[in-house]
Amino acid sequence: MTIPIAAPALPDDLEALTRRLRPPHLRRIAPEVLATAKAQRWDPAEVVKALLAEELTGRDRSAAATRRSAAGFPTGKTFASWDEAACSIPLPTQAALRTLEWVGRAENLVVCGPSGTGKSFFLEALGQAAVEKGMKVSWFSLESLGEMVRRCRADDSVTRVVGRILRADLVAVDDIGLLPVSTDAAEGLYRLVDAAYERRSVAISSNLHPAGFDELMPKTLATAMVDRLMHHAHVCQTSGDSVRLAQAVSGAGVKALGDGAAPPARPAPRRRGGGGAA
Repeated sequence: MTIPIAAPALPDDLEALTRRLRPPHLRRIAPEVLATAKAQRWDPAEVVKALLAEELTGRDRSAAATRRSAAGFPTGKTFASWDEAACSIPLPTQAALRTLEWVGRAENLVVCGPSGTGKSFFLEALGQAAVEKGMKVSWFSLESLGEMVRRCRADDSVTRVVGRILRADLVAVDDIGLLPVSTDAAEGLYRLVDAAYERRSVAISSNLHPAGFDELMPKTLATAMVDRLMHHAHVCQTSGDSVRLAQAVSGAGVKALGDGAAPPARPAPRRRGGGGAA
């Protein structure tokens, strides 16, 4: 059995320099790289390249984690667990949307259809892919937009807050049409779509086609909002039965209980005593 030999620590002066320059990933890997370079007689340029590449990779990972946290995704679903064949959106359309070229052109995306047909999953997976490509994403429900408008009424800061939201390359609004739409939520959606028009991409999922949004909010507001949303939009309509319901019926929605599963707890036996109430 070969016992791995720990790489020697950096010399004090080099350690002090890396701490002042603050390259944390380079500093972490430097002892191992220098030990390997000495043993294998690397060219000095290769040493520098390996250290800088590690620092850049580490910074990219940290930046992606920061963008992902700031986006506010609801579940963390990605295309790693996406079953493209189970979705009714045509495969060529799925592939084209996954390139995210439409985000670079400030085009919108509308995914609409019955509940359980993969709308939110697909939308979140696109958002996660955008984060991996270095883009900023903001995720909202319609209710959270309404809460934003209510908070901003006190100091009339809605326009300023919407401006901050639009620092993101892609703004997603999920599950429109499931719940009654409050006046504040309708205003928030309109303000967002209006401010993003031809500047940023807005992606929404909805049980209703946008043509029916006047059933959810005042007709004048719905008409103005849908006009801006749909002008440069890709529309995908999902269909079919609920994937969640199908999994529930087939038993795939839960993991089977194994032989080692703990038996249900039994109630403690009642004590019999003289004088106590039965």
